[in-house]
Amino acid sequence: MNIGKKIIMNIKRYLLASLVAYIVKQVTTFIIHGVIITGEYTALGQIWRPDMMNWMWLFNVLDIPSILLITYIFVKGYENKGIMEGVRFGLILGILMWIGGAFANWITFPITLSLAVKWFVFGVLQMVITGIVLTLIYKPKKV
Repeated sequence: MNIGKKIIMNIKRYLLASLVAYIVKQVTTFIIHGVIITGEYTALGQIWRPDMMNWMWLFNVLDIPSILLITYIFVKGYENKGIMEGVRFGLILGILMWIGGAFANWITFPITLSLAVKWFVFGVLQMVITGIVLTLIYKPKKV
C-alpha cells in the first residue's frame, strides 16, 4: 500500500473514532444529565434560564468540534498501549476539563456543591469512557 492510501486510511480511522466517540458522548450525556442528575436540575429550577430547553440542541452541535479536537489530541499522543492508554488519556483530559468547569460554576452560580461534584465525577468518567472508545476504535496503519 502506498503512503497516500495509508494516510487516507488513517484519516478514515480518525473520523470513525470521532464519530463513535461523539455517539458515546451523546448517550452518556443523556444518561448522566437526563436520568441520573435530572432531579437536582429540577430542584434548582429557579436558577436556570427560562428558555434553556430551547437551546439544548446547541450542546449537540458544540460537541462536534469538541470531539474532533479530543480525538485529534488522542491521535497525536497515541502509543498503541491498550485500554489503559485510553483510561489515562480520559483521566487527564477529564480532570483538565472538569476541575475548573464544575467548580468554577459552583463558585459563580447558586448550584449545590453536590451538583458540582457530580459534574466533576461524571465528566471525568465520561472522558475515561471516551478515551477507552478511542483506544478501541483508532488503530492506524503504519505510514
